[in-house]
Amino acid sequence: MDGFESHSSRFAHYILGNAALETLAIGFRWIEGPVWMGDANCLLFQDIPNDRTMRWIEGQGASVYRAPSYYANGQTRDRQGRLIACSHRKRCLFRTEYDGRLTKLVDRHAGKRLNSPNDVVVKSDGSIWFTDPLYGISNDYEGGRQTSEQPPAVYRFDPQSGEINVVADDFDGPNGLAFSPDERRLYIAETGDQNQQSPRQYIRAFDVQADGRTLSGGDIFHKIEPGYCDGMRVDEDGNIWSSAADGIHCISPSGELLGRIFVPHVVANLTFGGPAKNRLFIGASTTLYSIFLNRRGAQTP
Repeated sequence: MDGFESHSSRFAHYILGNAALETLAIGFRWIEGPVWMGDANCLLFQDIPNDRTMRWIEGQGASVYRAPSYYANGQTRDRQGRLIACSHRKRCLFRTEYDGRLTKLVDRHAGKRLNSPNDVVVKSDGSIWFTDPLYGISNDYEGGRQTSEQPPAVYRFDPQSGEINVVADDFDGPNGLAFSPDERRLYIAETGDQNQQSPRQYIRAFDVQADGRTLSGGDIFHKIEPGYCDGMRVDEDGNIWSSAADGIHCISPSGELLGRIFVPHVVANLTFGGPAKNRLFIGASTTLYSIFLNRRGAQTP
């Protein structure tokens, strides 16, 4: 089947034979952070180097939603439907309130500034989990060079109490992250120290402890080839859909590569959306794509 490579009969069932990869919008510099806004029937995504958040609507195309975006990267929605975004320039997480105002949620840990929050997920208890590598402050293209005050890490932030805790600190470059449907496992992409000749690049899997606040494990779950995992999402069966240099890879909960969707440009991030959550929106370099699948994105508990 053109555009796909199946490694399992399960993956063949996920693909719709009459649903092709669609080009939705072009002309960006580097697309990141797609999030589906079901109540507004639109997709928001970042055009990071152009310092703007974009909005795509079926039949209308893409338009500017927010500029400047403060070089925002990953974004998601909290349990109240508000938009939570990672800012490279402001080195913080901020929330868009119902009236459009921006509220800075957190920008420090242990009295020191965060680096450049990269990607974010919200757990069903309302806690916010995010990665904080150095990528956004290492150059002027995606936020502006600034001095790091602490090592890369993965954090849990409680917006009610304001408490912030490190949940994993043995990363060179933590990136995309996603919970399993039952929230008992957290997948985190290690994209490594880009200054090294052979950076560590793979997906790690952590067990969420009974307290819902701490992690254990962290073994290598899967190695993407070619390229590496930048962003990922999980479907209703617990499969991981990961970005890769050649497109999207679908990985089973046991770490088996089930198949690939080939995309013409290097993929950074993706999300499920549409009324049935069966449409995969793909941010790939300068172009926004989508494809309908015979599978839905995961529902949180």
